[in-house]
Amino acid sequence: MDIAIALLPALFWGSMILFTVYIGGTAYSQILGITAGALLFAVAGYFFTDPVITQKVFWVGLASGAFWTIGQIGQLQSIKKVGAAVTMPISTGMQLIATTLFGALVLSEWHDAVTTGLGLSALMLILLGVFLTSAKAKGMQPDAAGSAAMRGALVMLSVSTFGYLAYAVLAAFFEIKGSDAILPQSVGMLLMALLLTAKEKPYNRDAFKNILPGIIWALGSFFMFVSQPRVGVAISFSLAQVAVAISTLGSIFILKERKTPDQMKKVVIGVVLIVLAAVLLGIAKDY
Repeated sequence: MDIAIALLPALFWGSMILFTVYIGGTAYSQILGITAGALLFAVAGYFFTDPVITQKVFWVGLASGAFWTIGQIGQLQSIKKVGAAVTMPISTGMQLIATTLFGALVLSEWHDAVTTGLGLSALMLILLGVFLTSAKAKGMQPDAAGSAAMRGALVMLSVSTFGYLAYAVLAAFFEIKGSDAILPQSVGMLLMALLLTAKEKPYNRDAFKNILPGIIWALGSFFMFVSQPRVGVAISFSLAQVAVAISTLGSIFILKERKTPDQMKKVVIGVVLIVLAAVLLGIAKDY
């Protein structure tokens, strides 16, 4: 039962992207709706939980939530260029690499030969997995438009990775409990979304519809906080990375993003390698 609960974040986070892409709209209307949905969930949850929102929790939560929005809009813009099946494995891989290197180089989490070996092995698997999932179809000639789209997507994902890294690092550095920070983080998420979309004015039906994916994302976060005391941070972290399999394969089978049989094999192998890398990182965290 505990493992089933620990898998729920992956289910919700992976399907959130599928819902967002299916609903459609610009990246600006999508991020506005998602952050509004997350805030609605956080406000409702506040009355059923007992969060301790100190001044430190409020301001750190606000800042980390703002960085999350930067991360998410970069991901959404990349999906517009190259599709979710390409974006999500690359985005997940870049996030895992960034957080792992930060933990190793700044927080000294690689404290012995075992954790260093696990970490380096995980990084190699991530790089191989990202390479496989983004591979072009066999025999396909280089395309100028496609290459330009991929370059643009990688720039957006670099900014996205920075946002996600800052989101994760801030709460960890100041030792803020996730369950306490949900509400201020959601406020920060929406405020940054309003700032980023101010010139676009995406106050439309698409933004309203994307409130649902925002609630779905918030449910994933809620079950992450529920699962961590039950199965531990390392296992909950590892299982949450199954989201990349749901979003990637769902994009192909549900959203009908086209892949050749050769690409499909590479995507499946690549996703498995990325999830396996996450498991190794989870073991290293718990060692």
